[in-house]
Amino acid sequence: MSRSSLYYEAKGHSQQNLLLMRLIDEQYTRRPFFGSPKITDWLRKQGHKVNHKRVERLMRVMGLQAICPKRRLSQPAPGHRIYPYLLRDVKVTRANQVWSTDITYIRLERGFVYLVAIIDWFSRYVLAWEISTTLDTSFCVSALEWALAGGVQPEIFNTDQGAQFTSAQFTERLINRSIQISMDGRGRALDNVFVERLWRSIKYEEVYLNDYPDVETAVARLREYFDFYNRERPHQSLAYRTPEAVYREGTKQR
Repeated sequence: MSRSSLYYEAKGHSQQNLLLMRLIDEQYTRRPFFGSPKITDWLRKQGHKVNHKRVERLMRVMGLQAICPKRRLSQPAPGHRIYPYLLRDVKVTRANQVWSTDITYIRLERGFVYLVAIIDWFSRYVLAWEISTTLDTSFCVSALEWALAGGVQPEIFNTDQGAQFTSAQFTERLINRSIQISMDGRGRALDNVFVERLWRSIKYEEVYLNDYPDVETAVARLREYFDFYNRERPHQSLAYRTPEAVYREGTKQR
């Protein structure tokens, strides 16, 4: 049993809400710039009787927000410190120069879980990932500890301004290692673009092709996919090399 599955607890959403969330997830993946008003309009055109408040609530449960300028992005918890965005005009030229993380929604047949992943920007290599049924901090901290357990660390770690990543439990682990903390700026759609591309690949190449009956199956299938993504899947942006090959090569050169 993967340690990721230990975070699992059953969810109590209605079948109608779960159907709407599946549709919202698919449309959001296709059109990540759609906010709740456009998602609501799209659902109505598909024949679903929904109002804006319901869609907004479901998107909040799913952790989804439109990738576009807006007044309120991922919100830190009260009292949490916000760090500046450090990557504007910075050229990422080597492995372990910048790591980044984010959270996405993964559907199950009768529920859902959240997935967090940490990637190296230069190579697109997935360093760690974890699954949880709640948008808490613990599974994000667990993924961070997993990534750092390999004996390497980044110069800069980039996140959004969500409460999971602005929490003291998360940021202190970076500060204690003298890792610079960077957080996406308000209204900047592409600050975390490499993780957004990873989510799109996972959804279209794995999640939407398989209906996971339970969290254990989801963990097993995602483990297989990340192994494929790192070791076998060629990336055009990497001259058709794999993320692992580029990351290992870059690590040796340092």
